[in-house]
Amino acid sequence: MVTRKALFAAVVALTLTVGAAPRADAAAVTLPPVNAKFDYQIGAAYTPPAGVQVVSRDRLAAPAAGLYNICYVNAFQVQPQEVAWWQANHDDLLLRDSAGRYVIDGDWNEIVLDIRTAAKRTALAAVVNGWIDGCAAAGFRAVEPDNIDTYDRFPSYLTKAQAVAYLRLLAPHAHAKGLAIAQKNTTGLGGEGKAAGLDFAIAEECGQYDECGDFTDVYGDNVIAIEYTSGGYRRACAAIGARSSVVRRDVNVTAPGSGTYVYNAC
Repeated sequence: MVTRKALFAAVVALTLTVGAAPRADAAAVTLPPVNAKFDYQIGAAYTPPAGVQVVSRDRLAAPAAGLYNICYVNAFQVQPQEVAWWQANHDDLLLRDSAGRYVIDGDWNEIVLDIRTAAKRTALAAVVNGWIDGCAAAGFRAVEPDNIDTYDRFPSYLTKAQAVAYLRLLAPHAHAKGLAIAQKNTTGLGGEGKAAGLDFAIAEECGQYDECGDFTDVYGDNVIAIEYTSGGYRRACAAIGARSSVVRRDVNVTAPGSGTYVYNAC
């Protein structure tokens, strides 16, 4: 006869055994080295300048050999060359206005993804987490989900709470694959991005808009800043360049030889 005491002990033992299974979380990933020389290559991949230790490249590019590589994924908007794929496979996940027209980020001609419901966030995460799997398999060490700030640029449709809920589906998956995950831009998250599982920040033009301190307040020195103007670059270098990675690139992040290529690091 099994006593209540013995049954209780068996349940406890089973619970402890299940709970002891390895758990992949932020502690299991490696963040980019702080204040390392960085290069932003999301527009085109090329041999990094001398001394570069950290590179960010598009998810379809190969990682740079021997360096810490960050995998760029457009997690909140659609790359123009991928529109046909989204329309054919997930047209219901593309954000529309009240007239049924796609909501488009005109600066980059990118359709915004619809993160407004839990069901749609789950479906979108299934796609993006598949990309994250590819980043891990290729040898990247971290992932950079871009356009988190769509909620801030399209407030008639999206909210910060929706963006954070979506990030909570991406961050644990990245960690489970051994990848760190960045907060890309948007000072409006405050500490909510970190609470959702984000590990470090990649900030475009924080010097230009005097926002670098907003990122270091949350992530300490684990901040990578990219500037596109000489003034923004000087201000970012003065503000955080002694402690964090700061580079200047051309706005189209082109490769050497393009005629518009710009690269500096402080």
